[in-house]
Amino acid sequence: MADSTPYRPVDRVGGRQLAAMLPDPAGTRPAYRHLAQAISALILDGRIALHVKLPAERELATALNTSRPTITAVYNLLRESGYAHSRQGSGTWTALPEGRTPKGLARALTLPNTAIDLARAAPGLPESTLTDALARIAPQLAEHAHTPGYHPYGLPELRTAIAERFTQRGLATVPEQILVTSGAQQALTLVLGLVCRPGDRVMVENPSYPNALEAIRRARLRPVAVPVTDSGWDIEIIESTLRQMVPRLAYLIPDFHNPTGLLMPDQERARVLRAAQRSGAWLVIDETLGELALDVPAPPPFASRAAPGGAGQVITIGSMSKTHWGGLRIGWLRAPSQLVTELAGQRIANDLGGSVVDQLLAVALLPRAAELLPHRLEQMRERRAALAAALSERIPTWTWRLPPGGLSLWVDLGEPIASALAEAAPDYGVRIEGGAYFSTDPGIFEQRLRIPYTLPPDTLREAVHRMATALADGLPPSSAAGRPRWVA
Repeated sequence: MADSTPYRPVDRVGGRQLAAMLPDPAGTRPAYRHLAQAISALILDGRIALHVKLPAERELATALNTSRPTITAVYNLLRESGYAHSRQGSGTWTALPEGRTPKGLARALTLPNTAIDLARAAPGLPESTLTDALARIAPQLAEHAHTPGYHPYGLPELRTAIAERFTQRGLATVPEQILVTSGAQQALTLVLGLVCRPGDRVMVENPSYPNALEAIRRARLRPVAVPVTDSGWDIEIIESTLRQMVPRLAYLIPDFHNPTGLLMPDQERARVLRAAQRSGAWLVIDETLGELALDVPAPPPFASRAAPGGAGQVITIGSMSKTHWGGLRIGWLRAPSQLVTELAGQRIANDLGGSVVDQLLAVALLPRAAELLPHRLEQMRERRAALAAALSERIPTWTWRLPPGGLSLWVDLGEPIASALAEAAPDYGVRIEGGAYFSTDPGIFEQRLRIPYTLPPDTLREAVHRMATALADGLPPSSAAGRPRWVA
């Protein structure tokens, strides 16, 4: 994955650079407060260093296409709240309120061995499955040991296996359309780096996968959010956003959406494809969770719904992290073959290619999906039921809709306490992340928690017990912005 070079400490941040890191203020009221909150969040997250000179008011107003009085109000609010200070004749500089710690300087997260990790929605791989696969690949690995071992496109046999899986699911695919990556996250990062330029607009769902949102921010792109509610996607908003905002790219999770677990209906997929084709936007479809269908049939590939000629704008990314094991670090993207070639060239500057061992393991495991996946799905159904029952018993005021697939519940707490609970939970032996972390905007989804059901039932019941105890003891005011964050 790309490093954080764009965010190393500098003496000054330019207007266009800062604008690319901020959400679009259009339609927000009051806009100045919305922008001030976003800039303070960038400072707390370490994406803007301390003691850095902010752009002049006129410069930032021009970059954001807003009025200078709005930016004046933004800077006034930042100064009042302690996130900036001004020097006569020198400009405005970033600062930190007393008692706050930026994430980049925060202590590493240390939890007791008894802590239950609910921040990562990723199941483990049975030991017997892994050891059996390792034994199977030993002869092939010995053969590869006599080669240089660099495969920027991925092992040919793995590209073939992935292409065959797409074809079996209803989307004819050849190996030349496949690039093997180090997880779906690298696939997305490579696409953003090749297709987009700093300042480009990218349409994203709100809420969405936090690591994808962070990749978009680190590429200095401007996220344009479209809502995903308990009822699903508002396709009219998606259509109008693609038509009016003309984003360079749209990143969507239509299959058991992370974090809501929703599944986009077939007719809505067709409308999204038509709207993207009219606007010329690339569609990046994350199908990492697509095979984790618990109550409905697994959907066919999104691109298979495209009209003739329309699938060329669709880049599909996926991985084995959710269906098998995140430790494999095997992901992929499917795209037009010419784009795959260009992405492979970009990938060489990144890591030269993935681990041969991991890729051989993937070759051994993928053909066994029909054997391994049904057990995994039944296990997830059992764990989902255990989590739902424990929540109903211990914290009956919380509500949720049981998702038809995926790995987590998107729980409504009934009040904006998610960050406070996430901050207090480690003291009770639980690690979890509040709903705001899945948002494109600061302060949104404070009443939500994503709670994975990837752990054994007894562990999930204990986690709910510990969270209920934290609630009963009372939650302190949240200062969670200083906590290190990492979800999966």
